[in-house]
Amino acid sequence: MAKFLIVEARFYDHLNDMLIAGAKAALEAAGHKAEVITVPGALEIPGAIALADESGDFDGFVAIGVVIRGETYHFEIVAGESARGIMALTMDGVAIGNGILTVEDEAQAIVRADPAQKDKGGEAAKAAMALLALRERWA
Repeated sequence: MAKFLIVEARFYDHLNDMLIAGAKAALEAAGHKAEVITVPGALEIPGAIALADESGDFDGFVAIGVVIRGETYHFEIVAGESARGIMALTMDGVAIGNGILTVEDEAQAIVRADPAQKDKGGEAAKAAMALLALRERWA
């Protein structure tokens, strides 16, 4: 049994609730434990994961959030930099599943977040578990 930390940027409550439900369901179905923490935005997710990883309290991580395109360039910065930060940690051997949705509108987010539809939260949890299994295999 492994312990995972779900790090959420809680901006769209109803969407995050679906993503977290999917992630928790996938982790619990595999026999793992999950804890959830909240950070202000998607840009803070990689930093929170890095700090939590240093603690040694967690085996893997699931990043959860929703970034919806707006009228400014901010969308590109948040989407790109949060993904870059997560990828940098992953390349350093941290087992992270990226469940940060980057979408055009709320309708797209609902389809992707809903566990009964695309279940991107569950998929992110499964990705984190797969990376943890690889890390353990080659440790």
